[in-house]
Amino acid sequence: MELDIRPLTQDRIADLATLFEQGGDPKWCWCAWFRVRGRDWANSTADDNRARLTAAVPASGTARTPGLVAYEDRVAVGWVSLGPREDFERLVYSRVLAPIDDTPVWSIVCFVVGRAARGRGVAGELLVAAIAYARDHGATTLEAYPVDLQTGERIASANVYRGTLTMFERAGFTVAERRTGNASTPTRPIVRLAL
Repeated sequence: MELDIRPLTQDRIADLATLFEQGGDPKWCWCAWFRVRGRDWANSTADDNRARLTAAVPASGTARTPGLVAYEDRVAVGWVSLGPREDFERLVYSRVLAPIDDTPVWSIVCFVVGRAARGRGVAGELLVAAIAYARDHGATTLEAYPVDLQTGERIASANVYRGTLTMFERAGFTVAERRTGNASTPTRPIVRLAL
């Protein structure tokens, strides 16, 4: 699969909209879930979320962008959201995903792969591109919060938007810590990669 992976710019928002319009959570979430606290999320709409992500996109092509878009034959087939941890308000206030230490990190929080492109390695290619992008923009440590499918439990495909632990491990990430909110919630790995 030949992918062309580009930073999200103002002129690519319509391409991202086409990808997100394929349905499921991206259609209304617009990758804004990590950008707001839970209490602010409850009343958000698809238009609010689109505006939130659009506002994070720089006016010029040289400034840091909130994510990367993967194209195949000029059609958007994938998305990854990343940036400094402080860009994601939900992480700032999360107890389960609270900082491990005082290391400044960039976070990778979301992947979207179009229905027709699934199972073809798009998310893995986006992860490789995200690592390079973060490094090129001054990040020294990358962090992510993937789903651990090795536990044997079944998980809805909609919950794999954070990526899988094995995908991150293949890219060189290691588990820095495992946390759980309470006895009824699954343990969540926090993975890191030094750049």
